[in-house]
Amino acid sequence: MKKIALVLILISFQSYSQINKFTGTWGSQKCKDCKKEYFFRITIAQSNYLISGTAEVTSEHKELNSGVLDVTGYVHSLSERAEIKLIEKDGSSFGGTLIIEDDKLQFTARGSGDLVPKKVILKKLYE
Repeated sequence: MKKIALVLILISFQSYSQINKFTGTWGSQKCKDCKKEYFFRITIAQSNYLISGTAEVTSEHKELNSGVLDVTGYVHSLSERAEIKLIEKDGSSFGGTLIIEDDKLQFTARGSGDLVPKKVILKKLYE
């Protein structure tokens, strides 16, 4: 009986780790009433606990455009939280945190200057 319980526990952990909650293209909404002058989009793929992808800030104002940033990172085990690193073309990088809650992704940047928004809520655009 103990062996069966152990096998069921291992299967439940394995099936939980296969849920790739962060995979997809996420973007900030262009709202009509607020003063957002940018659109932040991040496309990431999650494989178990690793994350990779790209991010970009686009705007009508050229000084707000970031260009394409490479994204690498990891998901905390059994968590709704991920730590990512965004890397610019010149090799400089900065960190960020992703937290998924209620089908929304909260992005918080650390040390990015004005390249990307410090804090933004993203909705899934497509898988």
